[in-house]
Order: sequence, then structure tokens, then C-alpha cells
Amino acid sequence: MWPHLDKEIALLVQGYSFVAGLDEAGRGAWAGPVVAAAVMLPLHQPDLPQQLAGLNDSKKLTVHQREQLFSPIQQIALGYGIGVISAEAIDATNILAATRQAMMAAIRQLSPTPQYLLLDYVRLSQLNIPQDSFPKADTISLSVAAASILAKVTRDRLMVELHEQYPHYGFDQHKGYGTSLHQQALNEHGPCPIHRLSFKPLQSLALLL
Repeated sequence: MWPHLDKEIALLVQGYSFVAGLDEAGRGAWAGPVVAAAVMLPLHQPDLPQQLAGLNDSKKLTVHQREQLFSPIQQIALGYGIGVISAEAIDATNILAATRQAMMAAIRQLSPTPQYLLLDYVRLSQLNIPQDSFPKADTISLSVAAASILAKVTRDRLMVELHEQYPHYGFDQHKGYGTSLHQQALNEHGPCPIHRLSFKPLQSLALLL
């Protein structure tokens, strides 16, 4: 099943013209930021699904497919925002709180202000905006799928840039996730400043900094 606009159109019929889909990337990584994106699509356009043909949950697409969709999503969207929260900030709170911070930062960039939010699992109870949080939202809602692309591509690009600063860890390959290559690099070099020291795989290595 491909993401669709059923939820968005139902909300449009109820009077919600500005519906934002939100998703994050990097929540489970050992290093680097968590990135969230918010996307409001022009729901009144009847050919919107055709304009975004091939759009799916970012995890189901190749790197090339995600990159090919990145600019069209930005061009077609009524508005979009991207929030980035550092590993240091993640360690200062926790990954769920940091994810919410990234989502809030993304929402603040939206204009006009969204009237309704669609989210994958996470709820933003501090916001006085109606919202629906449901499992696998990025495989169901086209807006959330679009947000997943913006978040994933942005984070991957950031991790490639961070690889230039910290070339020993292979961030350009695994993007900070827990792979055998990453574990081997940690064993050899210890953690670097963008590692999440509060995460269990890093806790025993934190003293090496």
C-alpha cells in the first residue's frame, strides 16, 4: 500500500485547509542529530498525488529516489520546516524530548500556521493544535511520507558533512546508526563529540572523552 491523502481530505472536508504531516529521522542512531520535518501539502490541488508520484515512506526508497523527491516536495508544499536537535541536546534530555523539540522547531517555520497535525506515534501535547498520532503514519499519510523524506535526506546530508570532521567513524556510510563498522570504530577510537553518550552502547565508552 502506498501513502495516500484519505486522512488529509477527510480533514479538508471538516474545514481544515492547512494540515501538516510530521516525521523524524535519526531517533535510534548512536551519533549525530535527530531531525524532524513538517510538510503542508496543497490539498485543494486535484492532481497532487500525480505530482508526487513515487513518494513513499523514506525507509522504503533508495538514496537516489529520496534525493529525487527532496526538491519537488519543497516546491509543491504550501509550507515546510526542518528542525535539527544536536546529540548534546539529546544527552541533556532524552531522545523523545529531543524529537519533540525538533518537531516544534519544524512547525515554527510553517506559514501559514497549521490547523491540524498528523504524526507518527509522537504527540505534541504542549501545542494547542488538533492532532492525530498513529502507527506507521509515514506509510499511510502522503503528508507524513513527504516529511519523512525531508527529514531523512537532511539528516543524511548532515552526517556526510560530519564525516569530513570525524572521518574515522564511517558516518558517510552508516549515518551514525549502530553497525559493526561503527562499533569497530568506537572500539578503536572511542566516542567523538557528536556521539550520544546517554545511549546504552556509548555509556561504557563515555569516560574516554
